[in-house]
This record gives sequence, C-alpha cells and structure tokens, in this order.
Amino acid sequence: MSKPVTVPPATVPHLGSCHCGAVRFEVRLKPDFQATRCNCSICAKTAITGAIVKPDAFRLLSGEDDRGSYVWGGQVATRYFCKHCGIHCYGAGYLAEVGGDFVSVNLNTIDAIDVNELEIGHWDGRHDNWMAGMRDKPWPVFGSEIHSIAS
Repeated sequence: MSKPVTVPPATVPHLGSCHCGAVRFEVRLKPDFQATRCNCSICAKTAITGAIVKPDAFRLLSGEDDRGSYVWGGQVATRYFCKHCGIHCYGAGYLAEVGGDFVSVNLNTIDAIDVNELEIGHWDGRHDNWMAGMRDKPWPVFGSEIHSIAS
C-alpha cells in the first residue's frame, strides 16, 4: 500500500510596493496566513503588520537598486525600505523560532489586503520572549506580564 501524497496548501499571489512604486514585489500567501505584530522597538516604531513566508514564496520584481537596508541588534534580519519614499517593505533573515530562513512582508504595502480586517498574532520581541509564542493580544512593553506564557 502506498503512502498518500501530501499536497501543500495552495498559495495566492499578492503584489506589493512601496508608496512611490520604486520597490515592487510578489509574495505568495496561504489563504489562512497569520498576520503578526511585534513589540520590539523597530516594529513598534514602524507600525508593521507582517506575514512570515519562506524565501521561495517571495520575489522582488523591481527596485533592487532603490532599496536601502537596515540591520540592528541581534542581526536576525535585514530590513529593506525604499530609499526614495522611506516605506519599509519587507525583511529577510533567519530565526529558528519562526522556522529558520524567512521573509517578513509588511502587509501594509499590499494594496489588496486591509490589515484592519485581519486577526493579528502578537510576538514579544522587545524582551526576546520568542519561546512564549504568539498570542491574540499585544504583549506589554513594561510590566509584570513580560515573561508569562502565551495565553
């Protein structure tokens, strides 16, 4: 008896860009993708709502020379933004807690997605509390709840 073939979930292509259109990309998201926010200092200051995908689900269409990049702290990821309009489009890096190599796309740069309509999972990156996982409400920036298990 042969093993059943596992069919990977279908993905939907989405086009994204910075504000001025110099940086354009395509990302393939599963229909049930998880939108996330992180409370680390850079994510909080840029107000990113992201979706994490494997690198083969992302393709830069234009603007390689129009991108600036920024790496900070633990150097987990390089964040890419448009040098002209300043919009953060995506980041790429490696973090074992999110499955290894990843691209994190700023969902605000995809015109066909309204982030206000999405359920959001929240990470506690400010305290390197990745092992607690995501939860459905924001992690506190300060306070006694910082190192609690995800609820």
